[in-house]
Amino acid sequence: MSGKTVHIKSFGCQMNKLDTTLVNSALKDSGFALTDRVKEADVVLINTCSVREHAEQRVISHLGHLQHIKKSRPDIVVGVIGCMAQRLGNKLLQHDAVDIVCGPAQIPQLTKLITQTLKQNQETISVTEKIRKGTDESQALALEDFESAYGTHDKQIPGQAYVRIMRGCDNFCSYCIVPYVRGPEVSRPPEAIIEQIKKLAEAGIKQVTLIGQKANSYKYKSGDKTYCLADLLRTACDIEGIEWIRFVTSYPSEKFFEEILQAMADLPKVCNYLHMPAQSGSDKILRAMNRHYTAAQYLEMLYKARDIVSEIAIAGDFIVGFPGETDNDFEATVDLVKKARYKNCFIFKYSPRHDTIADKRLADDIPLEVKKKRNIDLLAIQEEISGQLSAEYLDKKVKVLVEGLSKKPHLDSAQSNGNPQLIGRTETDYIVVFNGSQSLSGQFAQVKITKTSPLTLFARLM
Repeated sequence: MSGKTVHIKSFGCQMNKLDTTLVNSALKDSGFALTDRVKEADVVLINTCSVREHAEQRVISHLGHLQHIKKSRPDIVVGVIGCMAQRLGNKLLQHDAVDIVCGPAQIPQLTKLITQTLKQNQETISVTEKIRKGTDESQALALEDFESAYGTHDKQIPGQAYVRIMRGCDNFCSYCIVPYVRGPEVSRPPEAIIEQIKKLAEAGIKQVTLIGQKANSYKYKSGDKTYCLADLLRTACDIEGIEWIRFVTSYPSEKFFEEILQAMADLPKVCNYLHMPAQSGSDKILRAMNRHYTAAQYLEMLYKARDIVSEIAIAGDFIVGFPGETDNDFEATVDLVKKARYKNCFIFKYSPRHDTIADKRLADDIPLEVKKKRNIDLLAIQEEISGQLSAEYLDKKVKVLVEGLSKKPHLDSAQSNGNPQLIGRTETDYIVVFNGSQSLSGQFAQVKITKTSPLTLFARLM
């Protein structure tokens, strides 16, 4: 809509960031202008996450601020999209600040919803009524068309783009809201994915990250052929211009696991990086979480990964303070972390999510102080391991894909030779900071590591 401006605030995972990118592109295509300033916006959209309570609390806080702005600017339109929109539906529409509620499956309609609201000044909601039944055929086609049309505009990080390979999840981990807000697991057609990557390559993209709630579970049947993630990786590697390919996130499962690892070992373009959350090292807690493996089976998968891909870097996720977690259960998690030797770990304190199995059936019986202590203790153990692994890079020459200017000052400006501080990543997903020309953003560079810390490598340009 010519002359109207939109501000988008995004919370949550890479899936949400991709949805925000798609929405941005669709709005610009319809004549809207994007702004980084709420004060300049005619429309404010909040793309929401429901995975953790803290994310939802931040959205509610943001809506409170927008409610205050609406007192002096009653014509401003506020829309809530994403997982929280699907979860709460009409409850969100009752908030004084909210005009539009739009679920993840309805984002192809968002431009139309905004235009109608601006013209007619009426509240509107579009969510999936029975999310576990999935989307109907017309809705599925609309999502695929939307993805294909706007999935080649990702310019958030120079030279990089996300490509969705599947939607939804069928795992029903007892703590997780995703199956109830993103719907059943559906893999996209391989030809649509490959065509999207080709267009990104033509636009100058050098790295694509294939994303899904369980990317390693990608499965698409076409005629007599069943495609898995390994097939996608092999085909994508043939695309000229694409130099690095990543995929996240992986669920610990033996199905297709060896084929994927072999593709990683065989194909130089596939980055030697695996993000595979364990969530707990206690078999009792894993059963309560409805995770379909034991700690021993999980570790065996890591050993297999390191045997097939010798230079692989592995990251993990853990939840501490899950209902019923005893000191012994936590010690089992500590033991797993020590044996796994992750490059890095994302560690979260358990918080109940409404409508999940854990919320309905299990008492949140671990005191907050205990959760905090276990969180701090596990982070400290992981930090030591990360520091040891990072130190192995000292004095090594590595290739990095430069993301742009570093947001934090890490290096001595006296040694910069007038160049700004840049940030890049190795193929194994290590963050590297060095001084160099901003024109390197989106390009590959060779650097030498001069200093290390648990989470960051420091370097000089070669």
